[in-house]
Amino acid sequence: MNVFPKEFRSVRLDDENASVVILDETALPQQEIYLQIRTAEEMFDAICKLKVRGAPAIGIAAAYIIYICMKRKETDSYADFLAELRQLIKYLCSSRPTAVNLSAALSRMENVVVSNPTESVHHLKELLHKECLAIDSEDVAACHAIGENALTLLRPGMGILTHCNAGHLATSEFGTALAPVYLGQQRGYNFHLFVDETRPLLQGARLTAYELQKAGIDATLICDNMAASFMASDAIDAVLVGCDRIARNGDVANKIGTFGVAILARYFGLPFYVLGPSSTIDMNCPGGEAIEIEERSANEVTEMWYAKRMAPTQIKVKNPAFDVTPYSLISAIITEKGVFNGNKFEPIK
Repeated sequence: MNVFPKEFRSVRLDDENASVVILDETALPQQEIYLQIRTAEEMFDAICKLKVRGAPAIGIAAAYIIYICMKRKETDSYADFLAELRQLIKYLCSSRPTAVNLSAALSRMENVVVSNPTESVHHLKELLHKECLAIDSEDVAACHAIGENALTLLRPGMGILTHCNAGHLATSEFGTALAPVYLGQQRGYNFHLFVDETRPLLQGARLTAYELQKAGIDATLICDNMAASFMASDAIDAVLVGCDRIARNGDVANKIGTFGVAILARYFGLPFYVLGPSSTIDMNCPGGEAIEIEERSANEVTEMWYAKRMAPTQIKVKNPAFDVTPYSLISAIITEKGVFNGNKFEPIK
């Protein structure tokens, strides 16, 4: 079902070489470079610097590195094994606080050990191996199911706007927001994609445009501030975006700029769909106001993608990585478990 070469994956386990292999997304679109990550420190750096990114992908990557690190742990003591596991999990959880898939995947790895206190350390390592592979395979299945569910809401030939990257590069494979696009391609839907460049890190321009072109999808890159004009021209029929955290009331945290796109979609009467696995739903978070928003470095705004600095040296800069779209602006939230819409968000857990 996947439209990409087998080796073109954002993250995979290389157990034979005791490493996690990630596609360095900071090198795209110029180069496809694969990195072998062997330590928690290397993974922390890769997640922080967005070498691996996308809520599902970083959850998978973190689970894999936990297994690799704990596989090397030489002890027969359950207490020592659990203590080091928890230390690694706390450390990795701090790398990107907004994406709930990271903490959810790491919690699953911890629960494997906590729930088996009488097992040998050797067997606990086997259980961690099994769990991290399950997290990956479950995401593959979820992405495919999300695509099927979303496709029921779309018509052949639609113009679709997407923001940031919620495709193959952000997940195990296939993507969330882009899953129905790839599925539709296989079934002759002939969608046309409009890709927001997604300032300041340009995930749309560097990543979404790259993977869509690689898959042979008809796509057009636009600047973020062009979206309203294209909506007004009737070129866009629907908006598909991913998500990094869904609160219990349906509010959604996603890449900065998503909130503005949702407001535009409401003004122009266009459906605004949020797509993500159910693991993105945080039932412990009551609403968007409780979501911690990651603040990133000012240089991403002022100089990172420029040949020379493009702002005065003393200017103050704010760079929140995400914003929150209230559920009232969302036409439907689509997970692998179904399509959720209406006046109240009632997820199936």
